Amino acid sequence: MARDIISNIQVPQVDDRPLWDVVFAIYGYPALLLAHRLRVFPLLAENTRTLSEICNALNIKQRPAEAILTAATALGFLSLQAGRYSLTPVTKEYLLENSPNYFGYFWDLMIDNYQVCTYAGLEKAVFTDSAQAYGGGDIFKSHEEQIELLQRFTCGMHSISMTPALVWPQIMDFSQHRMMLDIGGGSGAHSIGATLRWPNLHAHILDFPQVCEIAQSYITHYKLQDRVKTCDINIWRDHWPAADLHFFSNMYHDWLPEKCHFLTAKSFDSLESGGQIVIHEMLYNDEKTGPFASAAFSMMMLGWTEGKQYSGQELSTMLKEIGFEEIQIHKAFGYYSIVTGRKPW
Repeated sequence: MARDIISNIQVPQVDDRPLWDVVFAIYGYPALLLAHRLRVFPLLAENTRTLSEICNALNIKQRPAEAILTAATALGFLSLQAGRYSLTPVTKEYLLENSPNYFGYFWDLMIDNYQVCTYAGLEKAVFTDSAQAYGGGDIFKSHEEQIELLQRFTCGMHSISMTPALVWPQIMDFSQHRMMLDIGGGSGAHSIGATLRWPNLHAHILDFPQVCEIAQSYITHYKLQDRVKTCDINIWRDHWPAADLHFFSNMYHDWLPEKCHFLTAKSFDSLESGGQIVIHEMLYNDEKTGPFASAAFSMMMLGWTEGKQYSGQELSTMLKEIGFEEIQIHKAFGYYSIVTGRKPW
């Protein structure tokens, strides 16, 4: 037996880095969350600092500080020159609170609910086929019942929405549209982005009453009270206001196909003739072999909702089955794409 084992030994044909990458992701990427919570980034926004100076400012020892800072530097969030750490452009853009593109509230949401992405949390989500956020159950019902959870969630979603909201309106010509419904629009980031881009466009944000109250503060901040309004309605039961443009961002991935079909049909029936639907999502490729970002996002949805990510082909087929025409898929910002369709005249 020993001879058989020895005779089968051979030099591996591929190296083992992909396996190590899984391990290193588990330990390495949380360094960024720790740096965020330790407020390393605002500290370095004040001035470049040495390792020793950072340790003194944060009251932590050199060993953990060096591990966190080296990970942040390796991942492109910090720069180290002549022994002094400084911020990189991506950190200045997304991880300082005074930036309009601040991403940190979403990281806070992940940290506060870290049990969802632990191995135990995801394993339970797999075997129960149910969301695990907030201890399990319907996150939207939890938001209705607990205003603090809702506020933190809405801030987190705004944090990841404002930047892509400034990009997708540039992709196509929406200058002929007059009224956009931002369905399940949360903070109203996408209504804000669309109306800033298209001066003739008005928008209504459709969401829970408690969400609409939060959205109003963002609308006021951007001085768009005359063009962006909130509508506190149940998107499943209530009638939608008249509009010639319907927008859904990170909505379809909250639900399984049956409910997505329902929303698509309701959009088709509610839209004015010639109106357009726009679906803003991170899409699988048509073969469902990737990309990794969409696959990882689907794992996130496994832990947070009853939904999943879709391919562009799946969403296009759904729109076509309902009756939409001129269906197109466009790359948008970062990992995002938009799928559009038009209701016949």
